[in-house]
Amino acid sequence: MKALLSEIFVWWQGQTWGTRLYLKRFFKYVGSDEFGNRYYEDKKRGRRWVTYNGYADASSIPPGWHGWMHHRTDTPPTAEHYNARGWEKPHVPNLTGSAAAYRPDGSLLNKGERPRVTGDYNAWSPE
Repeated sequence: MKALLSEIFVWWQGQTWGTRLYLKRFFKYVGSDEFGNRYYEDKKRGRRWVTYNGYADASSIPPGWHGWMHHRTDTPPTAEHYNARGWEKPHVPNLTGSAAAYRPDGSLLNKGERPRVTGDYNAWSPE
């Protein structure tokens, strides 16, 4: 019962019941990725859609699917053998706001001092 209510009302944890019906009527299923995200394409206009497995996090789309979603390629990764290039990195979740977030030296939330200016920059000061 909880899953049914969640699907009807909780849009940030995946697709809702209304979204599921809309996709079934106007879109065709194209494939899914290793994270469980499902990809669809509009039957008439070619719009592309993703439903996330869990919380909606756009950074969880792998490089191959990202190219397909942004119309950089017309062939989805499921239709051909896709090899990621060397510069395409695997997904790393956005850690902003968590304990594992990046905090450079000098940050209010990190210990240490900010590095001194190297001399190639002079700070502005009013006269």
